[in-house]
Amino acid sequence: MPTWIEIMLRTLSAVSILFIMTKILGKRQVSQLSLFEYITGASLGNISAYIALDSDQKWYLGVLALSTWVFVAVLIEYATLWSRWVRGIVDGKGTVLVEKGTLIKKNMKKVRVTLDEFMMQMRSNSIQQLADVEYAVMEANGEITFLLTKEQQPLTAKTLGLTVQPEREPQSVVMDGFVIEDTLRRSGFNRIWLSKQLSENGVDLDEIYLAQVDDTGKITIQTGDRAIP
Repeated sequence: MPTWIEIMLRTLSAVSILFIMTKILGKRQVSQLSLFEYITGASLGNISAYIALDSDQKWYLGVLALSTWVFVAVLIEYATLWSRWVRGIVDGKGTVLVEKGTLIKKNMKKVRVTLDEFMMQMRSNSIQQLADVEYAVMEANGEITFLLTKEQQPLTAKTLGLTVQPEREPQSVVMDGFVIEDTLRRSGFNRIWLSKQLSENGVDLDEIYLAQVDDTGKITIQTGDRAIP
């Protein structure tokens, strides 16, 4: 077999195997990965490259290494669910950087965060001064979360003593000119109602990029260059 065909087949196999292994491990955003999960991702990528490109070695050895790594990773993930001690070692723990409005210098040094980096994180969260912060914690994934003082927290219906009804998220009933039948039905409407709405708004179905219905039955339409209403 020509080398280029072998590499192509091994690459396709590696991608397929890596996809399956990744599905087994579950999915998280990059910002949510623990240190161990980051190392696992990098290692799986390296092993997959070995399977694809190292034609001098037997491909099934790479699959064996990949399977072993995934098995250990899944085992450790289950261990973190069962044991707080293991979870603390693998995922780490949050570190308090601000407590009752006071910046804790030793904890800043412990997690190696400079004042410039801390202030940048504050600005990213629309916080202009430290006096507005009651607590700040560096989470295990490296993100800094802030709790504002009572005076700076936004008003809510609960704060004002108001009772509000639960709100259902808007349902997409048309996407790229196609009607999403099950969503339309779950929203309590049908094609006749939809046709009437489109007619009233002077738009054809094939013009619609996205149409959504809220819990009051109001429809909003995006054509790609204008919004209706």
